[in-house]
Amino acid sequence: MSVSKPLPHDAAALHVSGAARYVDDIPTPRGTLHLAFGTSPVAAGTLNSMDLSAVLETPGVIAVLTASDLQHDADCSPSNHDEPLLATDTVHYVGQPLFLVVATSHHVARNAVRRAQFDITAQDPILTIEQALAANSRFEDGPRVYGRGDVAGALNSACKTVKGSINLGGQEHFYLEGQAALALPGEDGDLLIHSSTQHPTEIQHKVAHATGQPMHSVRVETRRMGGGFGGKESQGNALAIACAIAALHTGHPCKMRYDRDDDMTITGKRHDFRIDYTCGFDADGTIHALDVVHYTRCGWAQDLSLPVADRAMLHADNAYFLPNVRIESHRLKTNMQSATAFRGFGGPQGMLGMERIVDHVSHSLGLDPLIVRQKNFYPSGGDISGEKKTTPYGQRVEDCIARELVNELTASCAYQTRRAAVTEWNAKNAIIKRGLALTPVKFGISFTLTHLNQAGALVHVYQDGSVHLNHGGTEMGQGLFQKVAQVAASRFGLPLDAIKITATDTAKVPNTSATAASSGSDLNGMAVKIACDTLCARIAQHVSDLHGCEASAVRFENGHVCLPQHSYSFAQAAQLAYQARISLSATGFYKTPDIQWDRIKGQGRPFFYFAYGAAVTEVAVDTLTGENRILRTDILHDAGASLNPALDIGQIEGGYVQGAGWLTTEELVWDDAGRLRTHAPSTYKIPACSDRPGIFNVALWDGENPADTIYKSKAVGEPPFMLGMSAFFALSDAVAACGTQYPDLQAPATAEQVFSAIKRARG
Repeated sequence: MSVSKPLPHDAAALHVSGAARYVDDIPTPRGTLHLAFGTSPVAAGTLNSMDLSAVLETPGVIAVLTASDLQHDADCSPSNHDEPLLATDTVHYVGQPLFLVVATSHHVARNAVRRAQFDITAQDPILTIEQALAANSRFEDGPRVYGRGDVAGALNSACKTVKGSINLGGQEHFYLEGQAALALPGEDGDLLIHSSTQHPTEIQHKVAHATGQPMHSVRVETRRMGGGFGGKESQGNALAIACAIAALHTGHPCKMRYDRDDDMTITGKRHDFRIDYTCGFDADGTIHALDVVHYTRCGWAQDLSLPVADRAMLHADNAYFLPNVRIESHRLKTNMQSATAFRGFGGPQGMLGMERIVDHVSHSLGLDPLIVRQKNFYPSGGDISGEKKTTPYGQRVEDCIARELVNELTASCAYQTRRAAVTEWNAKNAIIKRGLALTPVKFGISFTLTHLNQAGALVHVYQDGSVHLNHGGTEMGQGLFQKVAQVAASRFGLPLDAIKITATDTAKVPNTSATAASSGSDLNGMAVKIACDTLCARIAQHVSDLHGCEASAVRFENGHVCLPQHSYSFAQAAQLAYQARISLSATGFYKTPDIQWDRIKGQGRPFFYFAYGAAVTEVAVDTLTGENRILRTDILHDAGASLNPALDIGQIEGGYVQGAGWLTTEELVWDDAGRLRTHAPSTYKIPACSDRPGIFNVALWDGENPADTIYKSKAVGEPPFMLGMSAFFALSDAVAACGTQYPDLQAPATAEQVFSAIKRARG
């Protein structure tokens, strides 16, 4: 079978040779025009007028479009219909598109937009959580609350309590390939859109709406993205809509891509949070009560903020049973880029809040945080203590392996020996302090919007035995296409080179969900399996009829279709079926079973299953400057029965580094006027190669998914991101060694934040 083999990414050779084709590499027809947005220089105000005469006079400019030039309602929002393509009377953030330039080249368009003059009556922007609360600037009438038990009573009776607050910064997606789109006009107003998007169907829907056409007139194709991380789930809508409108307006193909500065200034980021908490617990670290409040800065438009904030609430327990818990969430509207989907989709923020609470509890008791974590884990899957298996939102946790996985990791990385060594080091060294932390992950897999948990596939078998397939998932470097091809090869018993997957195409597989929520392999792998099995059944029935045996006796293996007394090559069997006028094309459709969720009540089973993992990180901190380094990381992660261990380990390594970057080096800074000051690689610091751990050990948990997933695998896109929390809490551990006070480390833990925390630890 092809599944479970550690095969390389299907486009690995194309990536390293530079031959992989992205939207900006597609050869364009002669006469293709190029687009750029003119954007708002102020964060909040009334747009009185724009003087665009100098823009129009720029050589090479073909057209300049404003909101009044648009014939239809061009809305870019994935949720709330509150993101017009071009601003009308009001501006809401620095970088909001105000007009669109169509020109003969990218550089002409980008330079022309800078010549515009604006008359804007500026207002004081709402930028901070405190300002939003004071103005009651929200996306819902009030806070949402989930929970259970008697929190107030349990806090009053608790042996000990801690209170605290942590700020969690946002994060720029920093995909290597920026946002890009290309629109090719066809007959009768038809449009072919090439888009760097995780959600081709949403692009199709939004373009059709913005151009006043039915969806069948818009075809969207996505071969691959140079990274997405959630940043191409909804943020590509504006470019595709703009290209479509301009193409219909001019009759020419139109292309648009953001330069990195524009990309960072215009598009949304990960939501930043402030989390306040009060926790009641026993002297042994058992948590009895937790009251936690999430404050979420959502930006100027709703985008996906409600489900992001919901998922943060759903992961506010992480891997711990909380008998009495209240989780309150405020979704605040502010004058900055509309925060959007990002790997983990709110889960990392909810989990980090919980791990901070455990860290604070442990420090107050003088215990190793690992002891407190182990004390509060959900019971193991085989444990029959029913009450302790239920999450705050009512889902039973039947598959918990956190305790066993953590025990195996602590043994394999010699945690106790290294803990003693760190303690000894810190006793002897005043300047360089070391820290060690283990943090677990329990991450729910499924879209919380239940109807999105569906996928389709289209599979063709040709007369020569080669196979062509399409599915609704998109390839953004994560290896989805390779995994799905492995599934098809295994169902047909063929070598992998007999399978070809081409670009995701809304004309082949309709009504797709975004490749998000870590569901790409789960959903599309099952849809492809169903389509392949349909074709196998047709072929098996035909050849069994020819030989007078049962179809159930037919096997597909090693490139052959085998009967009890005879064998055909797969190509021969396909030819026989074709000659017998048997269809060799099939669709497959899959919907995730056993899920239901009421987000208003905060009750149900939003997740099909949970993925688990744990990481141990060791760091060194220079107490004179706050500078720090990750020395070693050991990870044990649960990918179920992995479809492709090589790809999964790559996802785990990348997820950890990206998560650690979010919590250590990546800092978004807006000034008091609402201008993003960290809008380029010179000022926004993603982890470099030298920032990865010097020793980096990654292993897969040996087990399969108890849920009925594709070949018993588990999702591995988002869960590893949260493993980066261990770097943050290792820094907290090192800083705590500098004094007796809790260091109250904030995120991101930049060198400046670490240095401030050292002073707090010293009192």
